[in-house]
Amino acid sequence: MFSGIVERMGEVVEIRTDRQNKDFTLRADFCKELKIDQSIAHNGVCLTVVDIRDDAYTVTAMKETLDKSNLGLLKTGDLVNLERSMKPDALLDGHIVQGHVDQTAVCTAKEDADGSWYFTFEYEPQGGGLCTVEKGSVTVNGVSLTVCDSKESSFRVAIIPYTFEHTNFCRIEVGSVVNLEFDIVGKYIARLMQQYTK
Repeated sequence: MFSGIVERMGEVVEIRTDRQNKDFTLRADFCKELKIDQSIAHNGVCLTVVDIRDDAYTVTAMKETLDKSNLGLLKTGDLVNLERSMKPDALLDGHIVQGHVDQTAVCTAKEDADGSWYFTFEYEPQGGGLCTVEKGSVTVNGVSLTVCDSKESSFRVAIIPYTFEHTNFCRIEVGSVVNLEFDIVGKYIARLMQQYTK
């Protein structure tokens, strides 16, 4: 369980392919605090630490994860948003995030808002609660954000300077592919409505 409040960015320092899996090694300054089997969200994708060496650690992503997220597009030198799992006594500053990416979206616009930025993302509607609502929550690359201009297959988010500088939004441009996790409450409501309208 995560909150969508990114702790820091990690740099991809090595990518290895093992059959249909990919091992990602990232450099992060909290490596000394990690342990094997720990869960960390990477651009919003929950992955398990499988190796730790000095200031870098390794996680493995299987084909299903690579197909549904932007992790398969990562290259050496890319920055990844990182968040360790939430502690039971922690403040929920963002919203409830599972670390289970629903699908990807493409950035179609980046607008200067005189000190902040608006980013527009388009995605393929899939139903089943995989949608946004005005002023609702959505997770983009692991960042908990508030939706504005919610439409059937797109939405905008406003990014303040702190978020821009401390997440990989600083590298998102038009055409960039991002991970989306839609609000879990909305997904459960959509599922219940499907069952009761049959």
